[in-house]
Amino acid sequence: MEFEGKVAVITGAAKGIGYTAARLFAEKGAYTVLIDRDEEDLKTAFKSIIKSKEKGRYCIADVSDEKSINEIIEDILKNNRKIDILVNNAGIYHKNRGPFVDSVSDTWKEKINVNILGTMYCTKAVLKSMIEQRYGRIINIASVAAEYGIANMVDYSMTKGAVVSLTRALAKKVSEFNVLVNAVSPGNINDDISRHPDFSYMNRSGTTEECANLIVFLASDEASFISGQNYQIDGCRKKM
Repeated sequence: MEFEGKVAVITGAAKGIGYTAARLFAEKGAYTVLIDRDEEDLKTAFKSIIKSKEKGRYCIADVSDEKSINEIIEDILKNNRKIDILVNNAGIYHKNRGPFVDSVSDTWKEKINVNILGTMYCTKAVLKSMIEQRYGRIINIASVAAEYGIANMVDYSMTKGAVVSLTRALAKKVSEFNVLVNAVSPGNINDDISRHPDFSYMNRSGTTEECANLIVFLASDEASFISGQNYQIDGCRKKM
């Protein structure tokens, strides 16, 4: 699964799954673009992953800002002439949980803007060029919450369900152009966000490396007959 000559764009690339996916794409030869809104962490991640300016770049942006995303994608296409791979990893997961009746609309809107609209903005920005070149791989990062629903995280579960629906619907529209769209739905991953090994029958949390390996596979030519699928990577999740 080598990616020499490919251009990969990863959002939410400063930490966690996005960072590890960006590192693997770079190691496998892709020109790798890291996008994140956290400038300090993004610069640190970029220096750790990319060893020369010819091998990649970073862009500071909030995926919920459509204008900013369009400008960044346009600039990448201008300089690199194509984008082959998009990993929509940027997302918001608030630790403050509670009954839906006690939730506030500002937090709903923030999750909707980033988790749903951010995914849509980035996808739409790259899609025309992928269709024209008749090649593209889009991997959307959802969550097991999309499948099971988390009772005290109704808004988050809803947004990730929308990401899965987007994946399945869009795949039907663009697969004829060799643009493949899939989703990866992590369970509890041993990163800065969530550590609950008791949620898995394997009695451990997953790693960002395990998630990133699946992302890289779905972006590879080995997965050239796979589209419209949602892959749960959750260590045989216990029901929520």
